[in-house]
Amino acid sequence: MTSTAKKEKSLRRLSELADAGLIGRERIAALQQVAARYAVAITPAIAGLIDETDPDDPIARQFVPDARELHGEPGESGDPIGDDAFCPVEGIVHRYPDRVLLKIVNACAAYCRFCFRREKVGPGRGALSPRALAAALDYISSHPQIWEVILTGGDPLVLSARRLAALAREVAAIAHVKVLRVHTRVPVAAPQRVSPALVRALRVPEKATYVVLHVNHDRELSPAARAACARFIDAGIPMLAQTVLLRGVNDNVETLGALMRALVECRIKPYYLHHADMAPGTAHFRTGIGDGHALMRALHGRYSGLCQPTYVLDIPGGYGKSPIGPNYLTADGTMIEDFNGCTHRYPPQPNAAPAVGDIGAQPLISATVNERK
Repeated sequence: MTSTAKKEKSLRRLSELADAGLIGRERIAALQQVAARYAVAITPAIAGLIDETDPDDPIARQFVPDARELHGEPGESGDPIGDDAFCPVEGIVHRYPDRVLLKIVNACAAYCRFCFRREKVGPGRGALSPRALAAALDYISSHPQIWEVILTGGDPLVLSARRLAALAREVAAIAHVKVLRVHTRVPVAAPQRVSPALVRALRVPEKATYVVLHVNHDRELSPAARAACARFIDAGIPMLAQTVLLRGVNDNVETLGALMRALVECRIKPYYLHHADMAPGTAHFRTGIGDGHALMRALHGRYSGLCQPTYVLDIPGGYGKSPIGPNYLTADGTMIEDFNGCTHRYPPQPNAAPAVGDIGAQPLISATVNERK
């Protein structure tokens, strides 16, 4: 990248995106309403990943505003997964019995165009006030069933190491909380923020800390991003990853498989593959669930078990996540499909020939069981 803007600062204005070659100047007028409604920020790290000569660049698609964001569809909602109904005090979402979200800040280093909280995050939205944070911590303290606190937002790692350390200490002081989980895009979007001080801030004595990286394409795992993740892992903080299935970004098995392998190579376990939420103006990102099933079947057949995320849907209306991956077992439990797409009776019947069907794709390997022996 040769643009000075890309090297020195985040791009927040449409004119800056045009200067950097990420949009044509003729698009500025059409995108003004988009930028007025939804926050725009592309960090130098993200800008450096974008190939501006590729009109279908998968990184640009995630971060560069698009006029289609103003086109709503039936069923879309500013609160697509129903967080608001489970918000007993400001900053807390308590949907599941043993864990809560603590939405500590409403800003991000970079703004994803498909974000399910896109109407609630952005510059000027700020962090929880001291009074609101105290009330949120009091809520956690008064509910002994809460075993895990999940820091989210926005992106909690846009806060300073000092503020994160203070928050981690306050959460750790609650005896029944045993796990602190942090969800973040920062190692990809602003890897320089993952300093030794920030890593130390998240290490809490006698508590387990996990960091969950949001990442959707293997190109996001730049050398700087990999080094940032390694700082967490080398300090004893395990990492997981969650990915959103996005049309035009990762909706083919080669791209998705490359991402999952890259994560495992970085010692990061793929955790969730999210079906894209019905946030306003995001229809151009959403695939069908059938597309997700086909991808999961292909991953299962071609890639290590370490590379297999759980495909989930956050049910609109606040009903929580449910696994929606393909099923390989018939309802009566008598037939099971293998990774080659062949079916077998279970338990096997003595002297019966194996049942072989044409479910799924052609066998991915040609060797028979005996040949492999």
